[in-house]
Amino acid sequence: MGTSWCQVELDPVEGPDILLSGVVDPRRIDELAGLLDHFGLTYSLELYDGDDTLVREIRA
Repeated sequence: MGTSWCQVELDPVEGPDILLSGVVDPRRIDELAGLLDHFGLTYSLELYDGDDTLVREIRA
C-alpha cells in the first residue's frame, strides 16, 4: 500500500503486533505518525539514513 510519499508493506509477525516496513519521505514522517495516532494505534516508527543509521524514532 502506499502514496506518493509512503510505500509500506504489511509483514506477518507472531503475536498481536503488525510490522509495517518500507520507505517514507523523511519530511512527512510526522504525517504518518499523525495518521497512526488518528486510528488510536500503538506504534514505533524508526527512520534510517542511507547508511542504515537510526536518525529518528517516534513511539506512541
